[in-house]
Parts: sequence; C-alpha cells; structure tokens
Amino acid sequence: MLDKKQFITIKGTREGLTLFIDESCSFDEAIIELNDKLISSRPNKDEPVVSVKVKLGKRYLYKEQEEQLRSIIAGESRFNIQAVDSDVITREEALLWKEESEIQAISRIVRSGQVLEVTGDLLLIGDVNPGGKVVSTGNIYIMGNLFGIAHAGVNGDRNAFIAASFMKPSQLRIADYISRAPDYESDGVYMECGLIDEEQDKIIIDRLQVLSHKGILISGFERRMQNG
Repeated sequence: MLDKKQFITIKGTREGLTLFIDESCSFDEAIIELNDKLISSRPNKDEPVVSVKVKLGKRYLYKEQEEQLRSIIAGESRFNIQAVDSDVITREEALLWKEESEIQAISRIVRSGQVLEVTGDLLLIGDVNPGGKVVSTGNIYIMGNLFGIAHAGVNGDRNAFIAASFMKPSQLRIADYISRAPDYESDGVYMECGLIDEEQDKIIIDRLQVLSHKGILISGFERRMQNG
C-alpha cells in the first residue's frame, strides 16, 4: 500500500518553524492536514513561543482563506506567525509593484514653497530651489541644482539614495534618516550623491562611483527583485 502524499512539510530553523504547503492540493486538504501537524508539533507550555513562517509556493490565498490559516496557527497559543509568503500576486498588486519600480521623469523647476512627490524613482531635469522639496518612494536623481530639501525612500527604503549635478541642499532625508549641516561642504559638491552609511549610522555625501563599488541597486525594479 502506497503512503499517502504529505501536503504539509514543517522544517525547524534557528528562527523557529517554516511551514511549506504543497501547491497541488486543495485548500481544504491543506487545512485538514495542517490541524493534525500542528497538534503533533505543539510545544510544551513551558517552552518559549515558536515563530512560524508559511510558504505557499505558487498558491494564492483569498483574504478569508489567509485569515482561516492564521487563525488555525494562532489558535495554538505557543505559535506566533511571522509571515505568510506566496510567489503569486494579484493584478492590482502587480500594477502597484510596477508603479513603485518605475522612474518618473519630470522636467521643471521646483520653486520655494512647492513640493514634488512621486511614487517610484524620480528623475528631475531641473533645479530644486531653496525652500522647494522633492519626495520619492525610491531614488532621486536631479539633473540640476539641489538647494532645497530632498527625501528619498519616503516609505522606509533605506537603500535609496539622492544624486544631483550640483548638491548644496538645505536638508537630505532618506527613509527615517535626516542629514545635518556638518555633513555638507559649505560650497556644495558636483556630481555626488547622498546615501545612508550603516556603519556611521547617518547620511553621507560621496562620489557617484561609490554606488557601483558598494553594489548598490540603482533602480527600484532591481531592489524589488532582490528584496521580494
């Protein structure tokens, strides 16, 4: 008699448990087997809470299905769900992914009191005057003078950077980092960029060549392909 195919695989890691759900079975079959597997894998009450990551492969779960899955795992009080990952995304998610990965090319001058805000990377052909501000969820490239404020990675992307033909900003911001006056040369700099230096834990100004030397991903698309 052939052994019944296993739809749920649980592997232990240093971080906790990784739960793989076979993409070929029905959702109901997966739920039934999941219940059995969790009961047999339940930690003792004296053990610490175990983190669980769920890998769905090429399976997409509707919101109600994911809520049911989370409820079953969370129902075992000793398990804590870290993530539910799928290789499949919806059309709406794909369109948003595309929007956030594109470069928005704009030709204008951002004057005092004006704010230019885009989703994705910003390529500005023009100047940012004192009192002007440019904001992007990705990188910022300015083919002109940066005298005002530039905020890259506004949604928390600390790998974003800011480059300008001439850089003498009143302020640079990347994700939750804010630059301060001592980081700048008083006369400004040509063809350089601002980026986060993790070791110094601050925004620094450096040559554009540092981007390739450090293997920094230039486009939002590259960053998304690497980071998922």
